[in-house]
Amino acid sequence: MAKVMNGRFTANMDEPFAVFMIGMRINNFLAVGKWLPTVRAMGPMLRELYKHPEKGFLGADFFLHLRGPMLVQYWHSFEDLERFAKNPDDPHLPAWRRFNQKVGSDGSVGVWHETYTIKPGTFEAIYVNMPPLGLAKATEHVPAVGRQKTARKRLMRE
Repeated sequence: MAKVMNGRFTANMDEPFAVFMIGMRINNFLAVGKWLPTVRAMGPMLRELYKHPEKGFLGADFFLHLRGPMLVQYWHSFEDLERFAKNPDDPHLPAWRRFNQKVGSDGSVGVWHETYTIKPGTFEAIYVNMPPLGLAKATEHVPAVGRQKTARKRLMRE
C-alpha cells in the first residue's frame, strides 16, 4: 500500500503532456465471454508500457465503477499515445481488432476514451494527506508551497 504523504502536495510538469482516460462499460453482465476478454486486454498493454517508458507513457491510475474499469493515463505527448495505439507490434492494435470482431456493435460491452493535450500552466492539481496519485505519481510529486500554493498560482494566473 502506498505511503500517505501528510500535508499539501501538487504535481510538477514543465512540459506539454497528454491525459488519456479509457474505460469499458459492461452492458450485459451475462455476456462474460465478451466483457472478460475486454477487461483482460489492458494488463498486457500496461505491462508493455511500464516495461518500455521510451514509448512515452508516464504512468496510470486504475479505478473501478459499478459497470467496469477505468484508467487515467499520462503520456509525454498525443503522438506517443497514437504511435502506441496504431503500432501492430504493440498489444493495443491486436486487442482492438479482437474486440471489434468479437463484440463489434452488439451492445454487450461499451468502450470509451477521452484524450486531452495539456500545456504547462494550464493544469493544476492538489493532493492533501494522500499517497502520490495521478499526475503527481506519473511526473513529480512536490510540496504545494510558493508558486504552487494555490490553484490560481498553479495555473499561473497570478
